[in-house]
Amino acid sequence: MRVSKHFMFFLIFISCSKKITSEDFTKEGEFTDGIEGPATDSEGNIYAVNYKKQGTIGKVTKTGDTSLFIELPDGSIGNGIRFKGNDEMYVADYVNHNILKINTKNKEIKVVANQPSANQPNDLAISPNGTIYASDPNWHDNSGNLWRVTEEKGFELLEANMGTTNGIEVSPDGKHLYVNESIQRNIWVYDITSNNDITNKRLFAKFDDFGMDGMRCTSSGHLFVCRYDKGTVVVFTPEGELIKEFFLKGKKPTNITFSNDSEIAYITLADRGCIEMFRISIF
Repeated sequence: MRVSKHFMFFLIFISCSKKITSEDFTKEGEFTDGIEGPATDSEGNIYAVNYKKQGTIGKVTKTGDTSLFIELPDGSIGNGIRFKGNDEMYVADYVNHNILKINTKNKEIKVVANQPSANQPNDLAISPNGTIYASDPNWHDNSGNLWRVTEEKGFELLEANMGTTNGIEVSPDGKHLYVNESIQRNIWVYDITSNNDITNKRLFAKFDDFGMDGMRCTSSGHLFVCRYDKGTVVVFTPEGELIKEFFLKGKKPTNITFSNDSEIAYITLADRGCIEMFRISIF
């Protein structure tokens, strides 16, 4: 059967269109290309850094309405955001080498820890017992560190001279820590001990192309990983099997968070300056 050029183009267009599994949650360009975070509060609002300009944090309601939440002081610029409890927001301030705590009710900002020797606190993960873990990449020499952070002891170095440490996450049961290296395209997993140390480092996954950025676990333990420059989010089982790939409109996803009912994923896109979303209820 002879197929016209127009019909063939239509088939190709439909095939490509089916790959896109996300839709816009906020308008393109409302955030800078430094958009990161994101994190979900107890009421379902999404927060992401660098709303309109660098050094800010934007708030997005469940219906997609955006507003300025806060402007960080002293030239600070945020990167990863995590919540502990209902009102405590933790922010990695990569400019001033801080971990900040923000009370979302009264907007009081406190420096939880400062580490001048850190390259740039980047992404954060918080274990069920409240311990913070922070990635710390050095993009100039493709290296990085891994830190544990508490209010009592500040920054404690867990591992130095890694690859470019970036995305980081704790499993929902608090037993495992995942850390990826963007340039080297590795994802490592550690066991977390009873005293919040890490041990038994092993390779969880490796890619041959593109990069990686933020990661998040669902309550079931599935690990969602942002594939920077590829424009996708991939899903691993707790055992390390890649079972799903979601295709985005943008190509540079920086991080991901979920709705409180775990039905929706929200992804920050650096190349579009916005947040995209897709449904994950299959998990």
